[in-house]
Amino acid sequence: MINQMLLNAIIENAIDGIITINQHGVIQLINPSACKLFLYTPEEIIGQNISVLIPSTVKEKYSSWIRSFSRSSRTNRVRSANKELIGYKKDGSVFPFRLAISEVKLGDKRIFTGFIHDLSYQKEAENKLLLYTQHLEELVKARTISLDETIEALIDAKEEISTALEKEKKAGQLKSRLLSMASHEFRTPLSTIQLSTSLIQRYAENLEESKIECHVYKIKSAISNLKTILDDFLQLEKAESNKVTVSPSRFEIDVFVKEVIDELQVLAKKEQKIIGSHTGKAKLVKLDVNLLKNCIINLVANSIKYSGEETSIEINSVVTQSNIIITVKDNGIGIPVEDQEHLFEAFFRAHNTGSIPGTGLGLHIVARYVKLMGGTISCKSEVNEGTLFTIQFPRK
Repeated sequence: MINQMLLNAIIENAIDGIITINQHGVIQLINPSACKLFLYTPEEIIGQNISVLIPSTVKEKYSSWIRSFSRSSRTNRVRSANKELIGYKKDGSVFPFRLAISEVKLGDKRIFTGFIHDLSYQKEAENKLLLYTQHLEELVKARTISLDETIEALIDAKEEISTALEKEKKAGQLKSRLLSMASHEFRTPLSTIQLSTSLIQRYAENLEESKIECHVYKIKSAISNLKTILDDFLQLEKAESNKVTVSPSRFEIDVFVKEVIDELQVLAKKEQKIIGSHTGKAKLVKLDVNLLKNCIINLVANSIKYSGEETSIEINSVVTQSNIIITVKDNGIGIPVEDQEHLFEAFFRAHNTGSIPGTGLGLHIVARYVKLMGGTISCKSEVNEGTLFTIQFPRK
């Protein structure tokens, strides 16, 4: 009695469906889980043939499997087997399940017990996984095709770039050789002409011939412009070819500024004055004197060029505990605000320079030299008010 009660409790509370049929296929017992799966009540299904729970499309296949299972029995022992099948619900819908069937022989009777495990969620998950796998395969295929096309494009681009770079390299080498040759070849005769015109000017002073003076000045100005152009190209070629090396040495900045002023004063316009000053007691600095000289000459030459006669150009130096600061100030034509952001770009010239000659390289070269020495350069300017350039280096 206790065993029967225990068996009934197991059947009633089993998670999987349990159905018992006789040898003729008539349903004799069905538990609540099976009723829930097939949407029948026990009263509706008990006494019915098991075929009502099988879709018509697979009834023959199911019956054949049951017959095969039955014929294979030769003893009175309990036998079992399992198979995946399709269930037919009361509302006409179907669902997949795994059927584990056991046969028990009781004398001349045979009882079949089916254990039904719902596979709906598992099959749904498998279908989703299959669809996702197919999607990934299609995505990988598409990405692979795209990658192959990209690789082919990159190979083609690489060949084009290599060809272009080779041509650019050859053009660059030719440009460097041309600039170097032109700069060196023209410097010597220009220096001779410049010296000769200076002598002519000296000899003509006593004659007080204004026309001679005027033409001599024009010659000197033209030669100076040519020399500046060649110097700019030569310095640019060196900078772009990484031929510029920084060789710092110690020197007194105030003495350096004075020497530069003496050298540049001869280039000044009529009544233009170049004034130098130094602030503070500290004077000793450690910088590349040649690069710094080139920077100051460029800045002062621009001030001379873009300022009128009877004006002044100021060079001031300050040596603090941590910095070296050099400023070049003029009251020339100034630089428009919209041009100031491009001021240190190669070949750039402000749009208010008019017919004043220039290459647009001077400030670019200055900026590169200042950077090579570990410094910075900045500019403040107003149109028709003048310009202030500030170079700053960390003190070493």
